[in-house]
Amino acid sequence: MFFRLAILLGSMTLVSCANKITATQEEASQQMPISLSAETYSPRWRCNGCSSSEKFVLRKIQEETNIKSRNSLAVILGNIKQESGFNANICEGGTRVTYENCKKGGYGIVQWTTPSRYFGLGEYAQKNNCDPSSLECQVGYMIVEPVFLKNLTRFERLVGNNDYFMGVAYSWLGWGIEGNRSKYAYGYYTKLERY
Repeated sequence: MFFRLAILLGSMTLVSCANKITATQEEASQQMPISLSAETYSPRWRCNGCSSSEKFVLRKIQEETNIKSRNSLAVILGNIKQESGFNANICEGGTRVTYENCKKGGYGIVQWTTPSRYFGLGEYAQKNNCDPSSLECQVGYMIVEPVFLKNLTRFERLVGNNDYFMGVAYSWLGWGIEGNRSKYAYGYYTKLERY
């Protein structure tokens, strides 16, 4: 008799708990907008205290790729800062000139140096009717440029520390001078805020 009573009370408790869980789930689903469900939610980042050029690059990368990692975005921004300071009309060494007048070294926000990358920017600009010396045109090219695309899936990883993404950035840019890339990346990491 005692055994049957314990089973009956136990099953009543389980039913009561199941009802509470179901009610809690229903309340939560009513409070959470459908667009924020686990299946569709994706983090977006904004940069507090950044220049309009930095914000533009961050926004375009997020609109045109699946890069969602704060570390990855910070490393990309840090590398652009090291390469050009976000100045589009810059030739290697710091000379400010138009695309056509950069005769030696890299050009633009990521200092495209090799002939295929440098002339690729010019071809992209011609096809898309944009100025290859402008930030907007260069960001568009950067996102579809073959070497960036080759490394894109690695940039899109959700998990990875600064060292991992810096290795991806090296594969993308092949820099000769590391400079302050990690320092800049950390600075961006502290400025990036989810929204």
